[in-house]
Amino acid sequence: MTDTTDRNSGVEGGVGVTALLVAAARAIETHRRDSLAQDAFAEHFVRAAPASAGWPVRGREAPGGDANPLWGRFARYFGLRTRVLDDFLLRSVRADARQVVLLGAGLDARAFRLGWPPGCVVFEIDRPGVLAFKHRVLDGLSAVPRAARVPVPADLRADWVGALTGAGFDPAAPSVWLAEGLLFYLPSAVESHLVGAVDRLSTGGSALAYEAKLEPDLLRYRDSPLYTATREQIGIDLLTLFNLEPRPDSAGALADRGWTTSVSTPFEFTHRHGRGPLPEQNDALAGNRWVFAHKPRR
Repeated sequence: MTDTTDRNSGVEGGVGVTALLVAAARAIETHRRDSLAQDAFAEHFVRAAPASAGWPVRGREAPGGDANPLWGRFARYFGLRTRVLDDFLLRSVRADARQVVLLGAGLDARAFRLGWPPGCVVFEIDRPGVLAFKHRVLDGLSAVPRAARVPVPADLRADWVGALTGAGFDPAAPSVWLAEGLLFYLPSAVESHLVGAVDRLSTGGSALAYEAKLEPDLLRYRDSPLYTATREQIGIDLLTLFNLEPRPDSAGALADRGWTTSVSTPFEFTHRHGRGPLPEQNDALAGNRWVFAHKPRR
């Protein structure tokens, strides 16, 4: 991750505050009449953090409503992403996996809101400050997880593998991994190390989903409506948080290790679900890809 994360270990700044952005988007999605995903906890995270005071948690609270590039189009993107990845995780645990690993879990409340089959364990890896804020809000709501939930306080730049296995993760059992909105904040070498570690810790029958950016020059979109609105309305300059190094071909690396992979644009799922963002001029979402990988049984 960028140096900004060292200065802000919780959700009050740096990359951590982007977890609040996603939570606000999930809250707005939850209250839509044509909602793709429901997250009753999201608005509580937003309201509990000083950094997000005054942010909208319903579409009608956003200036311009759906015409607002941030709280309209960008928020709808996060709602679509949530639904697609929810579906992927549930398909995986209904097939082989019983271990779920959320890499850079942030304010993800999937352990509490999805209908997990019996025997599922959800491991949530993130920095201690993020998890502490999350626990404070969920404890205040007396929230009860719907699967065995194991928080793993660890920085993904450090020995998160040791922390995960020490928390009870079993590499011999099939698992499903999720890196949602994570990899483009990491240095390329850290991404490659992370993907290699996932491969080593995954037995046959495991699966992985992650989000990537294939755009070689993100700065060309500095004046895009999406990035401009995010800077001007909530003071988050995403381009200063993204790692701008050339990205590794993680999907290719997984394929070389025997995984089957598919790479999709978000717009494909917009057409599939009938709602979500569509391409536009100067589109900051143009390079976004959602990657789904499966490790076959031998």
